[in-house]
Amino acid sequence: MLRNCGKFQTPIRLLSTVQKIDYKLNPNDIPGDATIFSMVQPTGTFHLGNYLGATRVWEDLCALKQPQQKLLFGVADLHALTIPKPNVEEFRRFRNEAIASILASGIDPSQASVMYQSSIPQHSQLHWLLSTLASMGYLNRMTQWKSKSNIKQSTQDDAAVGNVKLGLFSYPVLQAADVLIYRATHVPVGDDQSQHLELTRHLAEQFNKLYKTDYFPLPKTLLAPTRKILSLSSPERKMSKSDPDKASLIYVNDDPHAIKKKIKRAVTDSITDRFNYDPINRPGVSNLLNIVSGIQRKPMEEVERDVAMMNNFNDLKNYVTDVIVEELRGPRELFARFMKEPDYLDTVVTRGTEEAQQLADQNYREIANIVGL
Repeated sequence: MLRNCGKFQTPIRLLSTVQKIDYKLNPNDIPGDATIFSMVQPTGTFHLGNYLGATRVWEDLCALKQPQQKLLFGVADLHALTIPKPNVEEFRRFRNEAIASILASGIDPSQASVMYQSSIPQHSQLHWLLSTLASMGYLNRMTQWKSKSNIKQSTQDDAAVGNVKLGLFSYPVLQAADVLIYRATHVPVGDDQSQHLELTRHLAEQFNKLYKTDYFPLPKTLLAPTRKILSLSSPERKMSKSDPDKASLIYVNDDPHAIKKKIKRAVTDSITDRFNYDPINRPGVSNLLNIVSGIQRKPMEEVERDVAMMNNFNDLKNYVTDVIVEELRGPRELFARFMKEPDYLDTVVTRGTEEAQQLADQNYREIANIVGL
């Protein structure tokens, strides 16, 4: 893996900055004094990819939390506005559902601070300071603003690039500020966010070098053990709520009937004498096996052995359905309960915001002093 440095490329510190966590965390994976931070966007109820790729790891971290560790998990509502949300009431509902989904996934608010990004103004304040260190060239190499703007990676179309909004172009700097305002040491994310964590480390290094300090730690990327969950109908793409085909994704609060119907319609292939993990030649089947592997916390070799005796897609899909239904039973019931308890959600967010605000305020005062403000 390479990092661009001007016109040269140098190896990044892969072993020291990226840690692939196992299917089940153990206490030795994370230092006892770690500060762990992560957020999800408020797109409403979580889907299976959100659950396996992010929040279930958060649940593990809560369960193994040591006394000196800090856990901060949030809803990235400022990031969500990089794509304008003119339906304000829907956006507010999505924010609320995101909090309910976080708690339904097993995150314990007595162990972790749960908050809205927008409630902590120091995120935006640090964003400005870091933006004075972030070069246009580095940001131009980031991939997500191009994909969200439907711009090809190699395009030189000045008109298309000229229509990109500044917030969308610079939001990786805000992501860096989200992490660094808490001086986070570890950030659990999916592999599609690794590029943004490398920018975060780059900006932390730039700040430390410029001001001759070691104030910001270089946060380590904690890669979730589950491979990216793909669309059930188009397994060349990741599972996403923006997909117009709503049968392509499974929501955490889908009932068993809906899950069975969606898995039954999932794209597979014409090979029925064996079911093996081969994402290049059998992407649909591999996606189903990957889901089972993630839920059961099993290596793919074990999953393949479990399905080796099946010789038709009906058996395979019934098996996958049963695994998903059983896994999501608890989160589905908790989500429904929390959505009926808005006062409880408000209490959780208020407490989490106060805890995060105290840390962010303390750190920003120190940062401001370093830069001469």
